[in-house]
Amino acid sequence: MKRRLFLQVYLTMLGIVVLFGALAAVGWWLTHDEGPQAELRRSIGTLLTEALPATDAPQAELDAAIARLGRDLDGRISVYGPEGALLASEGEPLEAPEELPAGWRARRSHAFVLSLADGRLVLYRPEIDRPHTKAIGFLIALALLALAVAIGAWPLARRLARRLERLQTRVEALGAGDLGARVEVEGKDEIAALARSFNRAAERIQTLVEAQRDTLAAASHELRSPLARIRMAVELLAENGDPALRARVEHDVEDLDELIEEILLASRLSTLERPQHLERIDLQAVCAEEAARAGADFKGGPGEIQGEGRLLARLIRNLLENATRHAPGSPALVELEAQGGHALLRVSDRGPGVPEEERERIFEPFYRREGRREDEGNERGVGLGLSLVRQIARRHGGDATCRAREGGGACFEVNLPTAPP
Repeated sequence: MKRRLFLQVYLTMLGIVVLFGALAAVGWWLTHDEGPQAELRRSIGTLLTEALPATDAPQAELDAAIARLGRDLDGRISVYGPEGALLASEGEPLEAPEELPAGWRARRSHAFVLSLADGRLVLYRPEIDRPHTKAIGFLIALALLALAVAIGAWPLARRLARRLERLQTRVEALGAGDLGARVEVEGKDEIAALARSFNRAAERIQTLVEAQRDTLAAASHELRSPLARIRMAVELLAENGDPALRARVEHDVEDLDELIEEILLASRLSTLERPQHLERIDLQAVCAEEAARAGADFKGGPGEIQGEGRLLARLIRNLLENATRHAPGSPALVELEAQGGHALLRVSDRGPGVPEEERERIFEPFYRREGRREDEGNERGVGLGLSLVRQIARRHGGDATCRAREGGGACFEVNLPTAPP
């Protein structure tokens, strides 16, 4: 696979480095103050020695020569003796450096310094002196460099970012349940290869989910056909058969039918699909109806949520069946209350309760508590009821938990977001 993305980034950075070098060279050329060579300094020193009178000349002659040089050079000139004493000056005297600089210019005073052969020190500073001009030029060069880097890197960075943003959007769509989410493949670089890999993975996931759905549909049909024949045979043999045997067979058939239904529902809830038929549900009415059907007590205020009414009714029914199964001697209690933007549903019983270490495991599929794996009289269930409760709650944006009830028993809480007004 050609690493075109790598080459794009590499060539872009290489171009930026080349441009940086070119601009740095221009900035150095504009700001570098290269001093004259030794021969040039000796030549200038010879000229100044000839222009200035001898060291033993009268002061007036030295002042006249300094004044003439100041006019000709249009600047300030100061002459210091070998002992450091000021001999003459045109304009305000320039401060002599403590040590003779190795270069041509004394940086602190922005003056040119030259040591003559006779020991005298000459300082010259032009009247039109712009010490900050070079620095400003260097700052302008740096600003141009930063602008060039920004302009050069922006198109590539933005192009890559947009493609990654589109890829992220489709990944989130797949995670939200859109199994048909695909990414448009652009180019032939690594991001395009990633897009192709995502499309293949999404297609594979969609194929597997559809195959699972088809398999479960076919299995349910094949299982329910013999169940129907078993029911018919039991009814035909009712007159001559054993009534106790018939009741037990009917009991087993109902359990098997319920198991098939719960497996199908659990399979549908575990897919990536979002709820299909969303509607505004009066949770108070659903709770009251299911409580009356199960012979449970109900109390609570109004609460509306948005979801699937059939699934929410199944959630409450499973909790009530669980409560009846573990506390057959006392009615369950259903409570509904509003808490901010959520509806809190509680189903409590007076059974033996659930140990703290098992309060999460009971929501696992096919999990049955130790000591309750075998049928105990009228106890039924295959370990999918509470798992479905949590799946339905999470499908509607909430969750289900279990805690101890005051006075003994278990309390199952379902927290669901209420529908907006």
